[in-house]
Amino acid sequence: MADGFPDYDVLSKRGSPSWNVQTRSVIDERLAMREAVEALDPVALDTLRALVAHVTPEPEGRPPTNTVALLLRKIADNDSDGYRPPGVPQTQAAWLLALSGLEAEARSRFDLSFAKLSGEQIDMLLSGMRDGRTVGGGWGGTDPSQIWAWRVLPDIVSAHWAHPSTWSAMGFGGPASPRGYVRLGAGRRDPWEAEEKGDAADAR
Repeated sequence: MADGFPDYDVLSKRGSPSWNVQTRSVIDERLAMREAVEALDPVALDTLRALVAHVTPEPEGRPPTNTVALLLRKIADNDSDGYRPPGVPQTQAAWLLALSGLEAEARSRFDLSFAKLSGEQIDMLLSGMRDGRTVGGGWGGTDPSQIWAWRVLPDIVSAHWAHPSTWSAMGFGGPASPRGYVRLGAGRRDPWEAEEKGDAADAR
């Protein structure tokens, strides 16, 4: 991912009017979160780490995110989004099924654990999961495409892009409370927001 905001650090706003006490508290807790490794067995944990690294690579030249930690907390707490379609298990069960299913797919197709697969092989398995084309038999009668669309992909993406490191990489100022955003139209920027630089800005 090209970084159009190389000099921008959203955490520099920590003491500004952009963030209030509640915002600072939420972000501090998020940054300090550690991996609840007890939520998964070692094989599932390795699968999760490989999956996250493939779907959401770390932003170049930025501090690493803690996407895996955020996901493990959600799995451990069985944290719900408040809705799910029929046939998709609750969060923890869905993730356990997804990780065991992907491991079974890797073993069936390549005779390797998921964590040992190449990027191309992972792409093949994830495409199969997305389209419901699986051969590993580790899905317990649940449609893997539903788990991909309603649990795996949105959980990974939302966890990854909830971290200040990725906010900085895309020039996002974070939750502007109490300041708020004023210039909401396309291509408009509040004076205190980051200004895009380099090739990414020139291409717009």
